Order: sequence, then C-alpha cells, then structure tokens
Amino acid sequence: MSTLLEVSGVSVSFDGFKAINNLSFRIGQAEMRAVIGPNGAGKTTFMDIVTGKTRPDEGRVLWGERSQSLLGMSEAQIARAGIGRKFQKPTVFEDQSVHENLLMALKGRRGPWAVLFYRPAAADLARVDELAAEIGLADHLARKAGELSHGQKQWLEIGMLLAQEPRLLLVDEPAAGMTPAEREHTTAILVEAAKTRAVVVVEHDMEFVRRLSCKVTVLHEGAVLAEGSLDHVTADQRVIDVYLGR
Repeated sequence: MSTLLEVSGVSVSFDGFKAINNLSFRIGQAEMRAVIGPNGAGKTTFMDIVTGKTRPDEGRVLWGERSQSLLGMSEAQIARAGIGRKFQKPTVFEDQSVHENLLMALKGRRGPWAVLFYRPAAADLARVDELAAEIGLADHLARKAGELSHGQKQWLEIGMLLAQEPRLLLVDEPAAGMTPAEREHTTAILVEAAKTRAVVVVEHDMEFVRRLSCKVTVLHEGAVLAEGSLDHVTADQRVIDVYLGR
C-alpha cells in the first residue's frame, strides 16, 4: 500500500518539555489507524503538527504521491490539500438545518455568502442526501443541528468533513460521551469512510478501538512505543507498564 502521510524524525518542545520526540510513522492511502497512549503522550500535538497548527523544531512531514512537505503550508492550505480534522467537541451551525450544514460544507463552497447567493445544483443535493445516509441522518435533514443529540452532532460533523472529500481524516475521541448504540454507529461510519481514505482515530476507549479492528500505534513521551494489532500492543509489557497498568 502506498504511503499517504509520512512523519519522519519529528520533534517539538514547549518550554523545554519534549511533547514530540523523534516521532516517525506512516499512514497508507486507505487505512484505518488508531492512536492510543497515556495523557501527555503527544497524541494531540501530533495532530496539531499534521494540520499545521504547531510547527515542529525538526523532522519532516510528507504528504501524498509527490511527497509534498506540509511544514511550509498554512492550516488552510493543508485543509485544501485534503486533510480534515474533527475535534472532540462538535462544531456545527446550531441554527441551520442538517441539510444546510452539509450543503455549506461541500467541497468548493466557501463562506456564508457563497451559500446565500448560490442555488445548489442537482448533483450537490444528491451528494447531501448521500452524506446524510452515510452518517445515519437521512431522516433528520430538516431538523436544526442544535436539536440533535450529542452523538448525532458528532455524526453531522463527520459528514461535514466528508463533504470536503478529505484524503485523510483525523478524528479526536469520537466515542466520548456517546451511548453504546451511538458508539456502534460511529464505528460503522468511520470503518466505511476508511475504505476510500485514510482515517486516524485518537481514542482512550479500548472497546471502541477494538471495534475498529485496525492497526494501533501507541505513543508514549512523544514517540512510538509499539505498533500492531490491538492484541499485539496490549500484550506488550512496555505498553502495560506505561498505559494499561494504571
């Protein structure tokens, strides 16, 4: 499988604390990957570096077939290059309907003015219906986003990211605060998304990670401690010592 994202020898310090310490790993074109590790392991900083929010002190972050460096690019340029990020707290337009939220997010639509003065083409409306079905909100298109449950808002936000057709989706703790049924549906959405793009999930919930049944990268002190299937990494004594044994 060809590499989509390659992080190589990346380090970053904040006030003398090494948040990321010579971190190297790669993600394939259509791959699901879970990233786990104790608090302070560097999971959020890793996502900040990939999305251009934080600049590393050293190392390389290469993207796509042409091994383009992400380090000289702004957050907006990185987003346009095809990297989408979902934060833990959902950010949806509460006063707009589910339909309007998805329509606004479609690739190529930029800014509220474009939406106000724009008559959606049939293809756009079809895409919105498709996305709504994919995230399980087909029956809620007319509802205001603010009326949705916590889980449904998370799905809507994933749908809004998918509307931008990212090649890599970074998702931060999607299962937090969800009911078991919502968790299960979230798993299905992410597994489906990973068939056509790379999806990296940062998560604490081991049951959720097990459901994703994918390769797991364990971070500790800003570096990769172990990598492999969940059974493989959870049997690793070092992982038990720093993370699971707590």
